[in-house]
Amino acid sequence: MLRSIVSLALLAAALPAGAQTGARAVLNAAKTHVSAPSLVARYGIDPLHKGELRLPKGKGPFPVAVVIHGGCWDSRMEDWQGTAPLADALTARGIATWNIEYRRTGDTGGGYPGTFEDIAAATDYLATLARTQPLDLRRVAVVGHSSGAHLALWVASRPKLNDPIAGAMTVKPVTVVAIDGPGTLASFVGIDAEICGAPAIVPFMGGTPAEKPAAYALASPQDHLPLGVHQLIVLGALEAMTTPYVQAALASGDTVVKLAPGGANHFNIITPETPQGKQVADFIAAQAFTE
Repeated sequence: MLRSIVSLALLAAALPAGAQTGARAVLNAAKTHVSAPSLVARYGIDPLHKGELRLPKGKGPFPVAVVIHGGCWDSRMEDWQGTAPLADALTARGIATWNIEYRRTGDTGGGYPGTFEDIAAATDYLATLARTQPLDLRRVAVVGHSSGAHLALWVASRPKLNDPIAGAMTVKPVTVVAIDGPGTLASFVGIDAEICGAPAIVPFMGGTPAEKPAAYALASPQDHLPLGVHQLIVLGALEAMTTPYVQAALASGDTVVKLAPGGANHFNIITPETPQGKQVADFIAAQAFTE
């Protein structure tokens, strides 16, 4: 049933194919004129263990958002440039941003568990940055797009995990922002190939759900609800993949605020130069650090 619902949704999303392609082109153009980061830092030893820190004007300390790009968990699909425009827009709205890179399928050590270890380490590195940078670690949000939305939700699930993959957990977010991505993995095996053009989840996890049930459970935020953090969910072209998570989170008692911009597709919602992307940036700035 889920497969048929999502397949229908994908057909609907694919209907304005030219609009989707155009939105990707607008995002690509936006990547070329983001502001320079205040600092580029390394959070580990791999060349991909790096992030861009952008600081707002003023003295701070500033609330800070960890920004995680998507791309089907695959190194061939996208990189940190994809979320740089959104990070830049959030910084212009008074939020420090830590736009991170990390290993994925196709990178040495990427996939499960390396990708999760990278995301955890990059988040915790904010504690190191805060020693010299004006960051308020009492106000941390994690923002992810597409497969990065799944990883952002996973960061929020870390305190529920009894496993070394969760890392030191020296930094815990008060809010997670999931932009047009899933909150679980196993139920989307097969559907992922329709979206990504090839199977993505099984290569990323190193096996099927039947072969690695414990790993899939550990990697799926929906299996650890309630997360106990404020959640902002942005719905776009993959709304049918996101809605089951939203329903489960609300049923668990978590606080969830949804945004569905009119005319949204998968890329314009992270392009601040579009009306949809501006709405998303404004939504995050207004909602991420409310008491």
